[in-house]
Amino acid sequence: MIKCCIFDLDGTLVNSLYDIANAANSTLALLGLPVYNIEKYRQFAGNGVAKLIERILPNEYRTDEYKQKALDIFNEKYNRCCLDTTTPYIDIVETLEELKKQNIILAVVSNKPHDLVKKIINNLLPDIFDDVFGNIAGIATKPSPDLCLHVIRNHNIKACECIFTGDSDVDMLTAINAKMLPTGVSWGFRSKSELKNAGAKYIINTPKELLKILKNNNI
Repeated sequence: MIKCCIFDLDGTLVNSLYDIANAANSTLALLGLPVYNIEKYRQFAGNGVAKLIERILPNEYRTDEYKQKALDIFNEKYNRCCLDTTTPYIDIVETLEELKKQNIILAVVSNKPHDLVKKIINNLLPDIFDDVFGNIAGIATKPSPDLCLHVIRNHNIKACECIFTGDSDVDMLTAINAKMLPTGVSWGFRSKSELKNAGAKYIINTPKELLKILKNNNI
């Protein structure tokens, strides 16, 4: 029986692609480096901010000192613009509200910095989630299962009673590592083939399809 649904944030609950891309391109421009088409950020995002910065910097600029400089600039810019265009995907709010009515435990586990995850959730999806976690110093990021396992321990449930939903291979690997049901979304940053190859048990095309998966697994 499914008792808990854990979600990735970017590309799953909210479309944050433009704000991420704008902050990153502003960072590159300030450093006098070439910028990227926004669609490129579908591949750049997903493994945390430090990895994003590493991916967008030209090879010759990937020194520790320069990456830290770019990271500091990005963090300052993204903190200011992270709510400019970011919005929940269609039917996300309604689906979450229905899950909440069914007394399903709801959580967010993201590789984005913890304070930014909280800021976005508190502004766009307030009073819905039981647990919200981003990247916290000293705790391994996805695909490590550590934060997902913390959620289930916190609520005294089993991993097999939990669905993990996300839009990337990192999310599917996280679900598998945590021994949760890996469910991919087709509306996010990455492709269906990536999700399938990473081990997605289900790939849904609308948020409300998650309710069907829940029902089928609770029969």
